[in-house]
Order: sequence, then structure tokens, then C-alpha cells
Amino acid sequence: MGYAIDLFIDGKRVAGEGETEFICRNPATGGEIGRFREASPAQIEAAIESATRAQKEWAAMPAEERGRILRKAANLLRARNDELARIEVADTGKPITEALAVDVQTGADAIEHYANLAGSIAGEYQDFGYGFYYTRREPIGVCAGLGAWNYPLQIACWKSAPALAAGNAMIFKPSELTPINAVNLAEIYCEAGMPAGVFNVLQGERNPGAALAAHPAIEKVSLTGSAPTGRKVMEAASPRLKEVSLELGGKSPLIIFEDADPEHAARLAMYANFLTQGEICANGTRVFIHSSIYDAVLEEIVKRTATLKVGAPDNPDTQIGALISEDHLGVVAGFVDRAREAGANIVCGGSRVDVPGHNKGAFFAPTVIADSTDEMEHVREEIFGPVMSVLKFETEDEVVARANQSDYGLAGGVVTKDLVRAHRVAANIQTGMFWINTYQAQPMQIPFGGYKQSGIGRENGWDVLDEYTQKKSVFVQMKPEDLPF
Repeated sequence: MGYAIDLFIDGKRVAGEGETEFICRNPATGGEIGRFREASPAQIEAAIESATRAQKEWAAMPAEERGRILRKAANLLRARNDELARIEVADTGKPITEALAVDVQTGADAIEHYANLAGSIAGEYQDFGYGFYYTRREPIGVCAGLGAWNYPLQIACWKSAPALAAGNAMIFKPSELTPINAVNLAEIYCEAGMPAGVFNVLQGERNPGAALAAHPAIEKVSLTGSAPTGRKVMEAASPRLKEVSLELGGKSPLIIFEDADPEHAARLAMYANFLTQGEICANGTRVFIHSSIYDAVLEEIVKRTATLKVGAPDNPDTQIGALISEDHLGVVAGFVDRAREAGANIVCGGSRVDVPGHNKGAFFAPTVIADSTDEMEHVREEIFGPVMSVLKFETEDEVVARANQSDYGLAGGVVTKDLVRAHRVAANIQTGMFWINTYQAQPMQIPFGGYKQSGIGRENGWDVLDEYTQKKSVFVQMKPEDLPF
């Protein structure tokens, strides 16, 4: 099935006019599902001009009216859940059951959440007797959102919802690997009553993103991507000292203590590693298990992982879909091969999977690597695939120190019945997100982001509204004053 893959500028779809043409492929079949040209320099300028003009109209609108438009957009997303979810499946290769339950719904949740907060963005006041001051929370202006390919629609919603609620305009550039649903979101925003130009979409790879990051009319850039890309965005934005928020990669620890139930711990470790084929930045890919239950938990993990169904993403029984591309499958396989060469033990998976009728699909078996040590490449580096590294530990102090020996600090988790210890560990692990006796829970009210090389700033929660507004202080003199001049 072919999809129209366009740009969206000033309220309408337009074909890209750039020199580079991209082919969008279904990761499960390798077949072409659409092709497009990236945005030309002239189209990038047109999108910025459109957004600059529309932002003034949007910001002048009463906040409650902006909220009503965003709520209508959230309702439209939910009404089209199944259609949009199937597009996500064709674009990303993830299982249909995940896309139906998560991808569109969490995007709609984000838009609804910030729609409800739009009218609550307020300043402060203090009276000094001789005068008073108040603050205004004003929109930043035109913002750029740069998306990743693992949750294309959700990320577009997560970035645009708080930005738009605060009165900004946004130009969004999805990944060139998953370009389809961002334009569908743009059409939904317009259908809901948003002025043309408030949310524009530019397609392409590096060129449009680099142009937006450096452009003087763009006041803020928000990226979800890799740490190397994050550094490039910061560099491009630095000459104008513009606001930047970066949600980057991770190599997150999941710590399983000796009092954990082996079956529950094993299932949680699998959930923290194999959801969306492991293509989640916050996944708990370093699983530390106390030596006293190491064998029991590992045995349960291997037994259960071996039964996971790798298959066609549109099959409701499929639990593990296709990786994003053939190239990425090669990257994941390379990590596993080098782990084996380094002396680690591949106790489950570790190879490509053939799925009937999908001979060109990028399917890789969920993989468990035991006998790992902290210095091994697969333990240190983000793989972004269905690969779990299992490590043994003895004491709390030891495992906390080892968990923190990483350049990343996105997320982490602990499994224990000792809640005093759980909170103590949570306080000492250097990550921006931490789960106790669960993993992946992410209500919209929770700020999400990382320490260290995992990023700057936060998505979600109230914090992100602070990042999409700027504070102006206004002082009012109320009594005559003696002036020295």
C-alpha cells in the first residue's frame, strides 16, 4: 500500500522540492510504501515565514480557546486511532497490538493534558508597599521539533502539545524513516480549528533539521535522538544562544535484589527490554541480578524469552515485530557478534529470524546475553534493539556504583520488597527517571528526561511548559520617589 508523503506548510500539503529523494519502506517486508523529496531551502523559508506570521495570531488567542482547539484535536486522534495505528505499524514495524493501545492514545493524552493546562499558565505577584511586581509567562515564538523514528506520532504530539498550549508555533521534522503520520497530525490540528501555519511539517534527513537549528527566526529546538545528533544540534544553535532541549539515548540499569520474586523480576526485565523490539531509549538494558537469585531469574528470563512470538507486525499474536531497517538490523547483529567474541554467553536468540511471507523483513530474535562484564561494548553502548545484557552483583553499594559508571543517565529501575532500600537506591542512581517495582510507566504528569549524555531539559509534566515559555518581570511604582537626578 502506498502513502502520500508530503510537507505541510501554511495549512496545506505540498510536495518536497529538494534535491534528495527518499524511499520509505515497510521494515517487515522491505517493500516501498512511499517516496518523497526533502524540503528545499525555499520551502524551509516558507515554513518559517508562515509559522512566524501564524504564531502571533495563535498567541493572541485566549488560552482557553487554544485549549478547546487542542482538545478537539485529541478527540480526532482518538476517533482515528485504528487508521493511524496501522500507518505506524507500516512505518515502524512494531506490533499492531502496541500501536493500537499506545502510540496514538498516548499522543492524544499529551494533547489533551496540555489543552487542559493552557489556561493555567500564569505569572507571580508580590506587593512591596511602595510598588509591586508581576511576571508574565510569554511564548518563546517559533519552535522546531526534531523527531525520532521509534514513536513518530507520539513524539510529534509530545513536542507540539506543550509548545502550542503555551502559544508558540512549531515546525516539526520527523525522521526520514518514519515520515507519514506527522502530516496527518498537521491536518488534524487544522481540522480542529488551528490557524494555518501554527504547525508545519518539513520532510528530509539532515538538511532541514540543521537549517532549523541554525535559523535566526527559530527560538527553540527540541530534539529526540542520539547523543551525537544532540551535540550537533547544540552546536548549530549556540551562535544565537537559543533554547535547546534534548531527549537522547540511554543504557539504563534495572537492579533486581535478592528478595525479588524471580518470575515477576524476569517478566519485568523482559518488559524493560523487548517492548517495541527494544527500540526505546529508556529501556533497562543492563539487568543487574543479585548473585543469590541470579540463576533462578536468568533461567526464567531465558525460558520466557524463547517463547516470544516474532512475526508479522499486523498479526495480533505478534509480540516482537521488525527492526526499523535492514541497516539497523546489521548494527544490532554486530553488537551481538562482538559480545560473543568478547566472551559473553548468548543464552537466547542472537540471530536473524525468518518470518514466512516476509523474506525481506528486518526481524531479529529477542536476545539475552549472560556472563557480561561492565567494560564490554554491549554493556556500555546503546544497541537500540531487543538485546538484554545480564550482570551479577553482590552488594547494594557495589551495584549502585556500577550502575552509575555510564555516560548515560536516562532511566533506571529497581525490583525489591524493601521499600526503604528502593527509595535509597532511587536517590543514588544518576538518572532522570526511575521506576520502583515496575518499568515503562509514563503518565503525562511525570517529567521525563536524562542526566549526563542522555540530554538536557524535560518532556511532559509541568516542567516542559516552563521550557516553552519565557518569564518577563514587570515592576509598577505606586508611591512618589526621590530620584538622584
